[in-house]
This record gives sequence, structure tokens and C-alpha cells, in this order.
Amino acid sequence: MDSLHTCFHLCVSNFSDKQSHNSAPPRVALAVLFLGASLFILGPCVFGQSLGTAGTIGGKVTDPSGAPVSNARVTLSNDLTMYRREAMTSNSGEFQFTNIPPNVYHFEVDAAGFQHHHQDLTVRSVVPMSLEIRLDIQAQHTDVTVLAEAPLIETTPPAHSDVDNTLFSKMPTTSVASGLSDIITLSTPAVVADSDGFFHSLGDHAQMSLSIDNEPITDQQGNLFSTQIPLNAIQSVEAVYGGTPAEYGDKTSLVVTTVTRSGLGQKPHGSFSGEYGSFGTVSQKADLGFGSSKWGQFFAVNTSRSGRFLDTPEHWPFHDVGNDENIFSRSDYQPSTKNMFHLNIMAARNWFQIPNTFPERDSGQDQKQMVRSYNLAPGWVRVFGPNSTLAVNAFSRQDFVNYYPSRNPMADQPGTLAQKRSLANLGLKADFNYAHGRRHNAKIGAQMTHTLLTERFSLGLTDPTFNPVCLDAAGNPVTDPALTDPSACAGAGYQANPNLLPGLVPYDLTRGGSLFQYHGHADIREQAFYAQDSISLGNWTLNPGLRFDRYDGLSQGTQLQPRMGASYHFAPTGSVIRVAYSHTYETPLNENLVLSSATGAGGLAANVFGAYASVPLKPGIRNMYNAGLEQALGAHLVFDGDYFWKYTRNAFDLDNLFTTAIFFPIEWDHSKMDGFSSRVSLRQYKGLSAYTTLGHTRARVFGPENGGLIFGSPVDRTVVRIDHDQALQSTTHVQYQLAKNGPWVAFTWRYDSGIVSGAVPDLASVLGLTADQQAQIEFYCGNQVATPWSPITTCNSSNWGTKLVRIPAAGTENDDTNPPRVRPRHLFNLGVGSDNLFHTDRFRWTLRLEALNITNKVAMFNFLSTCSGTHFVAPRTYRAEVGIAF
Repeated sequence: MDSLHTCFHLCVSNFSDKQSHNSAPPRVALAVLFLGASLFILGPCVFGQSLGTAGTIGGKVTDPSGAPVSNARVTLSNDLTMYRREAMTSNSGEFQFTNIPPNVYHFEVDAAGFQHHHQDLTVRSVVPMSLEIRLDIQAQHTDVTVLAEAPLIETTPPAHSDVDNTLFSKMPTTSVASGLSDIITLSTPAVVADSDGFFHSLGDHAQMSLSIDNEPITDQQGNLFSTQIPLNAIQSVEAVYGGTPAEYGDKTSLVVTTVTRSGLGQKPHGSFSGEYGSFGTVSQKADLGFGSSKWGQFFAVNTSRSGRFLDTPEHWPFHDVGNDENIFSRSDYQPSTKNMFHLNIMAARNWFQIPNTFPERDSGQDQKQMVRSYNLAPGWVRVFGPNSTLAVNAFSRQDFVNYYPSRNPMADQPGTLAQKRSLANLGLKADFNYAHGRRHNAKIGAQMTHTLLTERFSLGLTDPTFNPVCLDAAGNPVTDPALTDPSACAGAGYQANPNLLPGLVPYDLTRGGSLFQYHGHADIREQAFYAQDSISLGNWTLNPGLRFDRYDGLSQGTQLQPRMGASYHFAPTGSVIRVAYSHTYETPLNENLVLSSATGAGGLAANVFGAYASVPLKPGIRNMYNAGLEQALGAHLVFDGDYFWKYTRNAFDLDNLFTTAIFFPIEWDHSKMDGFSSRVSLRQYKGLSAYTTLGHTRARVFGPENGGLIFGSPVDRTVVRIDHDQALQSTTHVQYQLAKNGPWVAFTWRYDSGIVSGAVPDLASVLGLTADQQAQIEFYCGNQVATPWSPITTCNSSNWGTKLVRIPAAGTENDDTNPPRVRPRHLFNLGVGSDNLFHTDRFRWTLRLEALNITNKVAMFNFLSTCSGTHFVAPRTYRAEVGIAF
């Protein structure tokens, strides 16, 4: 493993060192060459497992005498997620489906002269499922009435949502390079939308575990931290938001498992498309899959460029050009039914400008960032018999982030900064799976990870009013560069600034200071052991589990974590009642963790930043409770509802530095969060499918705040609603397709009632904002309206307000029960197209036309958020895509 990692690291270094922060995007040919070389060198010796989460269904179809039935059509489908696979039995009557996402499926067999066979199957393990199907002879001259089957319902305890590629491929994605985040936000009811491809899951920020083909990823995913896997490489997405299984740890508010696409056992198939849209957005997508019964290969290559790469602090974007390149490869090899091998490789790069505000544009601010991500994930599945398997996954993932200041440091306000950091995550995960009929589905496993963090950071103040040494008689900052000692203020006729941070004065460039320079490194090791089972006892299903974690990083700790879920299925009414309890160990966020843990009292010698961290960030301990109901409504609808209560000691969040894209992890003393989620899904009916999600989240945190780069006094222990809190969010998605590969139309309605915006609790706070900040929220007083260059400094009219933020009436604001909020927004998206424009057989031309935010709603994600900043929802956007598929 060490030699493999070294080889991969050398390839990465050679590829990445040639890139500069203002270079043109790397050519696709170079990336393909790198990918092909990796496959050629590494492929024969490190191929890995067929998936630690996906299942296999095989079997044999016979007639009443036991003779094999050839050319029988075998179908596996789920009409809620729109997953569908078909196969024909061989001359020996055998069939096989591989790479099946965990879910419940309708299984059907049809053969000429035989009666139709159907049954429901549940896939929740990598243990292969073997079926013996005996078809009865069809009676002569008998009219057969096919009754509509009931929609599939899950009888297991975890609350979750599922979407398949067939469904989400027609859903709108507003983020240029974070399509997976958009799909999770639009399909999962417990998720609050945030800017730049991020979201808040069940009241938490960045507390998501992502499992890609059984590779665990708990670091932040998105444009700013690490490039996501492209959507055209994904087969299915499952989001678990209640009753977390014991195999998942570190970040457990939301567990998202994805199964990638495979070429195993498939004829050559693929597609290529080009897209052009608003803001000069150009993208190309290509995928190709092929294989046989023993091997398979799948590629996905994507590039994009946009003039609105990130969500902007002004309604209309400027200084927001970015590009993204992403290459994904999946290789499968199955020499026998006993061994299955698999290898994932991904290389990606983001380069983008940091969007400016109007004052930043006028000052010439020109900050940029580049993110390079590389992933190598081999593994192996060994089948010991019909009931047991061993799945082993190794992974090596690296992220390199470079943040570049403006060429003129003084153009960066209120400070200039630069960053170069890397994150290397190496690990091994092994699971032993055992299935005993329908009674037990057990898993015992271990996971070891080793995370290497290296951080370089520099900072210099460029605004003399940010940390003034002296104040005049009126309390205004004194900008005299000669005043660097507060004891000299009185002699000059001024008063010392009582809120001065003396540790920052040596790094104030307006007072002759120099850049603050920081270089830190951390070596974080984690080990986990877990055991879980799914036990069926009649109508009851029990999910007991136990996990043990050891965390050895900047802080240390261990935790034993019991998990338990139970559900009861009322078959006559099609009802399932669920309850679950999860005790989890939440580990600190890795991005910028080293510096964030070194800035508090006693840190950096003189507490330079005025932060209040007294110790490194510690892992959090959480107790979470869930109760829910799933109900079939007739033959076509399913309702799923869940309520959660979550209590965390050492609750994690992020601290945004100035208006940059640099964030530092922090933790609150404790948090209390609760809310509900529900989803109503329509089973696909004659080409029509739809779902509606509803969610409500209360997110309450208690100080003091610990860690980060905090310029100011500590937060006290008073309860605060943070900006993860939202009263109501919902998504309605409806799509209709006329026959297979025919014309289609898709409509999505997203509603967000508005997250907390604590920066503007009253009129006085609004009057204290800059002119541009007042203009951003469209502040008015009588007939006077703020502009980016003309603030409103006094307001004596009773007719005042802001159009984009709801500020409580005078005297009614309460940080807990009545905080200020971003105003509600309704966003409507419409897409139309065809999967076979000219009705051809082998090669199909495709067309897709989209309009996002079709009412051109002016709305905000957040305003002066401590963990995100200020960002606007994208204006009306048009896209056109033409492609060819086979």
C-alpha cells in the first residue's frame, strides 16, 4: 500500500506542479493521458471490490419439470426512484444483476407460454442473493388481468430518501461543479439550502458522511474544499437522515451513500453533450461504459466554465469566472463468482475568482483560488458461500488548496491574505457480511484512517479603521500610521481604543507592520470497530448496533456508541412505524483545523487574533432520537414522515474570514436541535413521476464559541438560533416522459422560508452597515433608498425596512424565539427535452432546454453569516444542451 501511495503521489505531484493560479484550464487530453497511465500501471495489481454497498442478484429460471427456460425477460425495478434493469436468461436459464443500489425492488419474470412471476426483494447487503424461479405453464384461452402492484415501502428503521440516475438526470442543478449537493438538497426533506453548493442537514453544517462505493469521505465536499464526483458517474443516491447505522461515524447528521455506474456485464454505451447557458457558461460531458460478464470499464469526463462559478455577494455577478475539470474511472473484474474486484480513480481541478462586492471591485480586489483533488480507491469482495462475504476497501484521497491574494495587497480589504494547504486521507475499511435467510443481515467491520494536514497562511491588515489604536472624542477611528502604542493616544489628544487587539498591531500594513506568517502540520489517526444487524421477527425489524471510535489528533478521545432502531409493519394498512436512537462521536472538521486550534488563549504566544479557544477542538458527543411513520396511500402514493431530536456537546460550525472563501472550524459548548421531515412520492404511472418534500429545523446553540479566527469578544452562554435554522423548506418535483427515450418535461418548485440572519436585529444595526451592505438587503427609509455608494445614516421615518431581510418589530427581537431572518423565496425551474430527438435506433440525438428561477426572483441565501458570508440566489438562467448517446 505504501508503494502504491508513493506512485500515485508522484503522478499527482508531476501533474499538479505544472499548474499556476492564473493558468488556462488543463486540457482534457492531458487528463485522459494521466488517467490512462494510472489504469495501465496500477490496474492489474490493485483492482478492488465490486462495491461494499451495492448488491448482486442472480439465479435460474426453470419450468415445472426443472428444465431451464432460456430467453426469459427478467426485470428489476423501483417505480419510486425510477430504477430499472432488464436481462435475458441464458441457455442454461441463468441471469445476474450486479451493482444494485440498496433498496426495495419489484422483481418480475416473463417468458412465452409461462405465467407471469413477480415478487418484492430487499437489497441491503453485498451478500449475493440467489433465486430459484420455477414458472408455471400458462393455461390456454385464459384471460389474464394484471392488477396494479402496491408501491414499495421500506420496513426497516432508518429514515432515508432514494433517487436514481433516471430521475435526478432531469432535475435542475444550480451549482456549476456541485451537482451532487443540489440533488441531495432537492430530494432530502431534512436539508436547508445554503450557498456555493453547501447545505445544512438536520440543523448542522458540514456534518455529512459521504460513502462512494463503500469509500468513506467525511471531509467537506464542494467547490471551495474538494471537487465532488460528477453526476454522470453516479447510478443512485441514498440519504439516511434518521437511525444512523453503526458502520458510519465522524459526521452523522446525514449519511449519503452513492453507487457509481459500471460497465460490468453491459454492452458498449455512452453519451457526449455540450451545453451553453447564461453568464457565458460552457460545459462538456462525456461518459462511456463497456464490458462482459467478467469485467467492466466506465469513464466520465466533464469540463465547465462559467462567469458565475460561485454564488455572489451582489445580485449580479462580477469577478466570478471559474472552470472545473473532472475525470472519473471505474474498473470491475469478476474472474469467478467467488471474487469481485473494483477500482475507482478520480482527478479533478477547480480554478475560480472570488466574487467581489462593489467596493471590492472599485478597489481592484483580485483574489483567486485553485482546488485540486485526486482519489484512488481499490478494493475486493470475497464470497465465502451463499450467506457470507468479506469486503475490503482501501483509499487514498488528496486535496490541495491554494488561495491567492490580489497583486496589490492594499486592494484587499480589510486585510490581505494567502493560503496553501493540503489534506491527505489514507485508509482501509473491511466488512464481514452475514445473511441468514430473512432473519439476520449482519455486518462486522473495522476502519482505520490516517489524515495528514499541512497549512500555510499569511495575513496583513489593510484597513486602518479595522483595528484602530486610538479613537477621537466622538469615538471615530484615528488613522494616523504613527500611532501604534495605545499609551501614546492621550499625548496626541485622543483616547485609547478599549477594544484594541494589540496582537494584530504588528501585522497592520497601514501602520508599518508586516505579514503574519503561519505554518502548521497535524497527523490525525482514527480507528473504529463496529457491529450491526438487521433482525426480522415477524412484523418487527430490529437494527441493533455498536461502534467504538478512537480519535488521536490535536485532541484525543475514545467513545463507545450504541445504536438501536426498531420498526413494525402493519401489513393490512400498509403502515410502518419507526423509532431509533443513535449515540455518535462527531470529530472536528479537518479544513484549517491546525490554525483554528492554535489561535486562542495561550496560542501563538500573544493570542494574535483575539480568539477564545483555550484548547484544541475536541470531538463532539451526540444523542439523537427519531420517530417516524411510512404509509402507503392507495396503489400509487407513499408518505414518509420523521421527527428528530438531537443533543450535542461540542457542536461544530464554521467561521468565515472577512468576505473571502476561507473558513475556520469552530465549536459551540453544546447545541439542541429538532425538526420534522416528510416526503410524499408518486409511483411512476404511465410516464408520470413526482414527489414533494417538507422539512422544519430548529437549530439552537449555546456559547461560549471555541476556535476559529475570531476578532472580538467571546459569545456568552445565551442561547442563539444560528443560520442553520429554518422554519420550513420544501421541494416539489414533477416530470413526465412520453415513452422510453421520448420527449420529457420536468418542473421543480423549491421553497425556503429563510434562515436566521443575526447581523441585523434592529434599525440601529442596519444604520451601522456600510452603504453596499445596506444596498444588498435593499434598505429604505421613507422615500430614501440605500445605494452601494450612498448609505442611509439616520432614519426618523416609521416607514422603513429591508426587502430581502425580515427584521422584527422594535422591541420584539429575541435571538432564540424571534430572530431576524432572510425573507422567504419561491424558486421555479422548468426543463424540457428529448432523449431521442430524431427517433433513431442506435445513435440517439438528445436535447435539453432549461430555465432556472424563471420568475427572476431576487433573493438571498444568507446575509453577513458568520459561517458563510453574504450570497444571492442566481438570477434567471437559461441553458441549452445538445448531445448524442448510444
